[in-house]
Amino acid sequence: MRKPLIAVFALGICAIPLGAQQPCPGLTVVVNSPEDQMMLAVNGADSPQDQIAALDKYAADHASAPAMTCANELYAAAYVKQNDFAKAIAAGEKDLAANYLDGNLAISLAKAYVGAGQATDNAFALIDKAPAVIKAEANPPKPSNVSDAAWQSNLQAWAETAKDDRAYMEYAFFQLLGRVPDANKRIACLDAFSQAYADSTNLGGVYAQYVVAYGALNDGAKADDYAEKAVAASPNDVATLNLIADSYATRQTHLDKAEADAKKALDLATAMKKPDGISDADFQAQQNLQLAAAHLTLGFVAFQHGSTTHHMTGAIQELKTAATLGKADPNLQARALFYEGYAYEETVPANHHAAAEALTGAAGLQSPWASQAQALLAKIPKK
Repeated sequence: MRKPLIAVFALGICAIPLGAQQPCPGLTVVVNSPEDQMMLAVNGADSPQDQIAALDKYAADHASAPAMTCANELYAAAYVKQNDFAKAIAAGEKDLAANYLDGNLAISLAKAYVGAGQATDNAFALIDKAPAVIKAEANPPKPSNVSDAAWQSNLQAWAETAKDDRAYMEYAFFQLLGRVPDANKRIACLDAFSQAYADSTNLGGVYAQYVVAYGALNDGAKADDYAEKAVAASPNDVATLNLIADSYATRQTHLDKAEADAKKALDLATAMKKPDGISDADFQAQQNLQLAAAHLTLGFVAFQHGSTTHHMTGAIQELKTAATLGKADPNLQARALFYEGYAYEETVPANHHAAAEALTGAAGLQSPWASQAQALLAKIPKK
């Protein structure tokens, strides 16, 4: 995690040397200057609201001062604490427009973009620039007046902060990528991310997102190629396996691989252990969604196999389970209910009552499957 906000003081132009990984690391603050008073007020504030008030006071009289880049950075951090993401983005992007960026600003802006759900060009450009900024701040030149022992201690602390910051930036990327509807734009974002984060431990997830994008473009060859890469890079990652299995199933290709990956994901999800720092309820919700995704793929594969024989018992059971476990994801649940209803109609003899019940459930959820469920529901014979 980032260290607490600490002011950087200076007499004349001599700054304390260990300012890396702090807000506004390049700022030299003269004692008793307006910038000094601003930093003291912000550091001494009891709440984000008080911090903003201190920044407002400085900005009112020094709107064109060079230190406004630091003020904007502190504004962004304070507004994020208030969950006022629009104002955080507005303040932070003023610094970006002035070609100013440091690690603290990058993290504050990334949190604001994620909180606001803004998958903009600025957001992705920030994420791509972040690794170089974070690395530079974690490895500053050693001052001559600092002991080797003290320097090594600082380097270790900065390395831990850099690791956390990198992890958050990667998390932000995947959160925002899902909000990019255009497949070609997604591929461009993935290409840039792959270059900026070439040493990422999440390459399996990156490859899996390529699968989604190329699948949307009906480029089966590239989708299959990245699917193999994804599984090879993350053979025991539940989310990756589920995504690849779903891609194979929905593209109705390699159903044997879809089934195998889904079964492996099911076993891994069942054996998941709750990590530290997460509540039982949150862990159960995450586990249920992974289990639901695996059951959904298995149900869809069984549905495909049963489409000629009209034997849908196995498909219906898997889809029922997926719908029950997937309540936290309306899109997943609606999809499971839609195919459950479809499977009841494909059974010989058809079970119109059960089909209508499942399709009504799908139609009542806010998802892309609602209209399809309503259309199929209209075709079911009424008694």
